[in-house]
Order: sequence, then structure tokens, then C-alpha cells
Amino acid sequence: MARKMALPKIGVNMTEAVIAKWLVKPGDKVNEGDPIIEAETDKSTQEIYATESGIVAKLLADEGQTVECYSDIMVLVDEGEEYQEETAEPQKEQAAAPQAGVRRMQLPKIGVNMTEAVIAKWLVKPGDKVNEGDPIIEAETDKSTQEIYATESGIVAKLLADEGQTVECYSDIMVLVDEGVEYKEEDLPEKAEEPKAQEAASPAAPAPAPIASAAPAVVPAGARVRISPLAKKIAKENGIDFRLVPPETPGGRIVKKDVLRFLESGGAAAANAAGAAVPAAEYEDVPMPNIRKVIAKSMHASLSEMAQLTHSFSFDATQIMAYRKLVKENAEKLGLANITFNDIILYAVSRVLPKHKDLNAHFLGDKMRYFTDVNLGMAVDTPRGLLVPTIFGANKLSLNEIALKAKELAKQAQEGTISPDLLSGASFTVSNLGTFGVEHFTPVINPPQTGILGVNNIQTRLKMVDGEAVPYQAMGISLTYDHRALDGAPASRFAQELCRTLENFMALLAK
Repeated sequence: MARKMALPKIGVNMTEAVIAKWLVKPGDKVNEGDPIIEAETDKSTQEIYATESGIVAKLLADEGQTVECYSDIMVLVDEGEEYQEETAEPQKEQAAAPQAGVRRMQLPKIGVNMTEAVIAKWLVKPGDKVNEGDPIIEAETDKSTQEIYATESGIVAKLLADEGQTVECYSDIMVLVDEGVEYKEEDLPEKAEEPKAQEAASPAAPAPAPIASAAPAVVPAGARVRISPLAKKIAKENGIDFRLVPPETPGGRIVKKDVLRFLESGGAAAANAAGAAVPAAEYEDVPMPNIRKVIAKSMHASLSEMAQLTHSFSFDATQIMAYRKLVKENAEKLGLANITFNDIILYAVSRVLPKHKDLNAHFLGDKMRYFTDVNLGMAVDTPRGLLVPTIFGANKLSLNEIALKAKELAKQAQEGTISPDLLSGASFTVSNLGTFGVEHFTPVINPPQTGILGVNNIQTRLKMVDGEAVPYQAMGISLTYDHRALDGAPASRFAQELCRTLENFMALLAK
């Protein structure tokens, strides 16, 4: 079917853009996420990506033309479909409101790879006034939890999605009205009504089976139950758990007559009897956050699909400890960031890694992808779980620039404001657990990367100097690598060179 694609809104303050260059032409096939135009905003020039797939039938804006956000820019058709001018329908998110002053707001796409999000928490309620750019929901994507902002201003008339619900990008999430406009429910398509009970049962219809013979199966804790508000109210008034009520249609919605049938057949008594037979253990079921599910899936896939091996090393940390003390004492005077041991490790890795290309790479099954620059991932502990922001082109940054960038990304990750695009694209990762006193651990590779460096704590050890045992401060590192991509010898050579570089850190800074 022919449909129009609109110019998406990129960033809270974007209202329009100039189409500097079209990257597609009529007849081209585009997939969701493909770059379609180079657009100039008041902030920068950047690529705009297709919000859906199809064949380009017509371009609706010229190069050099200024286009407002959400205005139609091209027509797409399905493969094999012949385009006729009058058949193109506006993209669903751009449907005109049926009443003046009433409009829907969609879930915006935050980052190129975002396709959906879980509404963790609503930050507004019906009756609230919101301005463009105000936070309206806390949303969990497959990368992080972050606030989503209103793309326009108005009074909240209705919320169209529940907390905990997964919503696709560009789907309607709430209704806004202009101040003074009265919102009517019929302005939105009505949901399917609850089936009305028949006046009389069909003679041929079998009578519902009694439920009293055994306690009904309970829906697993945390699972979503579809039930009408009236049915839920009746169940609560009669002191029964609505999860025990079977709907007339398996997998269907629980309605009033289902609850009444359950009560009439003695289901409540059976449930109470079953509950009295075995003392209930006390526990709390907490739904797993979406980001925790993503982390679990990624870690399991990493360990089950890769040939991972870890080598452990240590080095004399005397020089980096002396350097950090010197910088800390003079940072304010020299206008430097608070450079930490982790920043020093990141800097050293960014300088050593380009000489060991098999670790600055992605393993893609039948080929290797070697990166020119070091896009360095840094593991960050956040209230929502482990996130790995990327310092792009770390090999081109000074130590002070890496320290500033690392702190900026860590803060965004911990506050949940980081762009999903900054949580991917790393060519190698560093994970530092030394601050927690960890002496040794086996870091897990983030596929398709081929390696990850674990940083351990500092311990006092002894070494022989002129026949005497002399104490020194040693820092441990653990290198996990994908044995499918490289062997133990080249992996060890990288770790050895990194240790030498850190032991002679002052010389590295002179290069």
C-alpha cells in the first residue's frame, strides 16, 4: 500500500531541517534505518534515516527546501505495487486529529537502532500541562533506561499506554489538547467492547465445566492478565485472586461473566481450600527490567557462542601511581581533569591496541572487521545495570581528553540520559573492578568484539633486587579473547606490551 513518510524529529529542539541532499531516488528499495537524506538543522548536518521499509515511489521535497518536522517528504509503496498519485495515505503517525485542538503524540525514535521501548514510568497524568521538551516517561530500551521528552506542547487528555507496556516507535502514547479544548472519548477509535452476555444460552452449547473439583492454575507472577475493570472490581469485592479465573476463551480477556461463573461454580471455595492445605511461603516476585533481560541474553550468547579464554598478568604500578599523585596535586593549577587509574589504563590501551589489530576488531563469522581507530568501550555500573558507553577515536585523544570524555559518558549512563548510539560500536572494551577490591576475574566479551580487558586491584608484592626482596605495588589485568579470532600467543603479546607501557608510562606520554 502506498504511504507517506514524514521527516522525523531528531532532538528535542529540532523544528525543521533543510534537505541538503537526497540519498535515495524513485525506484530505490529502502529498509527501516537506511540513510535517506543529508539534512541541515540549526545545530549540524546529519543523515536522516528511513522510519519504515518500502520502495521509493516519489520524493515530496526538493534539495535545498526547508521542511518542518513531521511533514511528508516521500512516498513509499510495497514491492511490486504500482503507485497512483491519489492512493498515497499519510503515514499513520501523521493522521489528522478528528477534532480541532486534539492530537496524538507518538513515542519518538531515540537513536538509529531503537525500534521499541518499555514504558517504565509515566511522569505526567491527565490534566497536566506539558511543554515541548518536558520529560513525560521513563522508558527502557534494549540499551538503557532514559527519559523521553514531549515533542509538542499541550494539556494531557489521555494516556494511551500502560506502565510496563512495550510500545513501538511512532506508536501513539498519549492524547494532547489545546488549553480550553474539551476532549471527547469518541475522538479516538474505540477499543473493542467487552462481549455482551447472551440473553439465553444456545441449546447446543455445552454447559461450562464445574471448577470446584480442583484449585485453578494460577497465572505466573508478573505475567500480564487481560481483565476488564468491572471483572477486576467484582473479583476484589469477593476476595478472590482474579489470576485464578479462567476466561471463556483460552488466552482471552477475563470479563464479568467469567468471574460470576467462577463464583457460582465454587471456584473461590476450592481456591481457599487449596490455599489452606499448604502454608504459603512469603516471597516477592519483581519483574525483571528490560535492560537486565538484554544483559542476560547478551552474556549468555557471549559465553555459549564464543571460544573464550582468559590470560592474567600483573605489572609494577609504581610509575602510574607516582604520575597520578603528581597530576592530582597540580590538576587545578594546570586546568586538568581528575585523571584516575582507569583513565590511565584507557589511554595506554588506546595507544597499544592499534599494533595488535586482531584485538581491535569484530569477528563476523566468515570474516574479520579490522578498525582503523580505537573505539573504546568502558564498562559502567549504573542503577539500571551494566552499560558500556563508547569513546570513539580514543587513539586520537589526549589523556586529559579521554578523562573528560570518560566522566561525561559515565555520568550520562548513570543518569539514564545517554543516547543508545553511544552504547554500541566499540571495537574493544575495558572493565575495571579493581576499585571493588577484586584480585582476579574473568571478563566476558561483548560480541562481536574479539577481546576485553579486566582491570584488578593493586596489591603489595615482593621482587628480588640485588638479592634482596623489595616490596612494590602490582596491578593485575585479565585479558579475555575469542580463540576463534586469534591465538594465545598474539593475545599475550598485546598484554605484555600493555604491561611494559604502563610500567614506563612517563615515556609513553613523551611520544
